[in-house]
Amino acid sequence: MASAQEHRLTVARTARYYQLGELTERTRYIWFVCHGYGQLAAYFIRHFAVLTEVNDTVIIAPESLSRFYLQGNGGRIGASWMTREDRLAEIDDYVTYLNHLAETLLQKSPPDVAITVFGFSQGAATVSRWLARATFRPDRLILWAGAFPDDIDFAVATHLLQRLPVVLVCGDQDEFIKEADLQKQRDFLVRLGVEPIILRFTGKHELNAATLRQLM
Repeated sequence: MASAQEHRLTVARTARYYQLGELTERTRYIWFVCHGYGQLAAYFIRHFAVLTEVNDTVIIAPESLSRFYLQGNGGRIGASWMTREDRLAEIDDYVTYLNHLAETLLQKSPPDVAITVFGFSQGAATVSRWLARATFRPDRLILWAGAFPDDIDFAVATHLLQRLPVVLVCGDQDEFIKEADLQKQRDFLVRLGVEPIILRFTGKHELNAATLRQLM
């Protein structure tokens, strides 16, 4: 029996993102915030409302392209940036999507706007892979309850992180990240030439309003 052959076809997709605050000539700060596995941007972005207490801050929350039912065939829906199936193609797709989104929005922004890129959990690896091929350079990278992936080319990662402030944030009761994991990530980043700032808060695998205000 002949084996099936795999083929690829690039198609247009409709992507969704949410925004807090209005982009104007007075905008000073833009945060691109990427959700974790099984989350939706509409709910994720609500955590960042505390940052818009400063009127010149805009939050952009892209939603990943793959949605699914969290349990069975109905009920709550979540989204995922990628799975191990056709992994490289999914990475290419979301990098293209995020680059297009950033280019579109930054064209409407003041040239001196300060950009923070923020990834939570699965979103941490997502934004790291994105920035390795991004068409802009942020002013800060925040990886919250997630890690910079070790599968990015070492030379590319070193160039990306050169003089880029990196903040690692994690709850002290995180179910998925232990103290040893956090230290391992810190050591990995040091080998890439950056000494990250590490922030801890009392909590689990979640966002924390007081710590977000601290980052603001």
